[in-house]
Amino acid sequence: MASRIVSRTPAPVSIAAHLAFEDVHHSYGVGESVRGITLSVEPGEVVSLVGPSGCGKTTLLRLAAGLETPSSGRVLLDGREIAGPDRFVPPESRGIGLMFQDHALFPHMTNLQNVRFGLRGLSRADAERQASHSLERVGLGTRVAEYPHMLSGGEQQRVALARTIAPRPAVILMDEPFSGLDSRLRDAVRGETLAILREARATCVVVTHDAEEAMRMGDRVALLNQGRVVEIGDPELIYRRPQSLFAARFFCEMNELTAWAHRGHVETPLGTFPAESVGEGEAVVCIRPQAFRLLRAGEGLPGRIVAHRFVGEVNLLEIIMPGLDEPVLARIREPVNREAGEDVGVQIDPAEVLVFAASRP
Repeated sequence: MASRIVSRTPAPVSIAAHLAFEDVHHSYGVGESVRGITLSVEPGEVVSLVGPSGCGKTTLLRLAAGLETPSSGRVLLDGREIAGPDRFVPPESRGIGLMFQDHALFPHMTNLQNVRFGLRGLSRADAERQASHSLERVGLGTRVAEYPHMLSGGEQQRVALARTIAPRPAVILMDEPFSGLDSRLRDAVRGETLAILREARATCVVVTHDAEEAMRMGDRVALLNQGRVVEIGDPELIYRRPQSLFAARFFCEMNELTAWAHRGHVETPLGTFPAESVGEGEAVVCIRPQAFRLLRAGEGLPGRIVAHRFVGEVNLLEIIMPGLDEPVLARIREPVNREAGEDVGVQIDPAEVLVFAASRP
């Protein structure tokens, strides 16, 4: 694959900084886009910001970069206020690199000139040497004299990354950097980018709308909704033990059943499940598609396959089961030698079942 990094030089270490938001608010006029966000990103840490469109992810990035000014609250770099009631440091003086969604490369400049563009305060020779080294770091050392239109989408993304890391910023901000790539190329370039970030050891904040990408990239994942951080944690924790129904739905497609919680359990047509944290009352039972295992007919819970699609790594099944108005969606990794209309037995892994109070969003 032409976009793969075959050979590149190791990334020199940056002096990573601590980035913090303290009760930050921002408004674009009518409504608040950011509503009192407090968030700390440790030196050398990669934090993914994820959430639905319009939740404030990109605005938070722009506030850190200095492209927007908070209406209240503070943004701090290593404990020093860079935006707030007492001070505003201009973007070029923050030591923060910003990588845009569309790469923002100048078409009339060579790749070397694009990377050199942000290297101010250096002699031309020193700037060209540093820009050339940055392109070598991303595996494009032989493409310095070419123009962006001569490169693939993945290679253009790597030029943009080279330009971002060339000044050795203490913090790197990335705004959906892989959204313009096809799925196979995205996986390769994302892995290469993460390897370079790890080598450089810069603090990094990555904005994405893709839950899987957020978990792949981030040491921690911050889930935003309506201008607030609603949940934050390491990827496995936030996926396996979400604190809200919103988070559970965002990180995984769910089969949802309404039930009644009583004495620490909920009873459903698919079985009884623990619900100690819910209390008494109406509950929503969320069953992940991967919770289901197929058995022979007559074993486990009864079901009938009504649809079966093979999609590469998994089989997607729709199964009707007694007591349910709609089929459940199951993702089965093992080979499935069953056709639509066949009766099957079904087993459910309780570790893949989450229960939330119906009144809690």
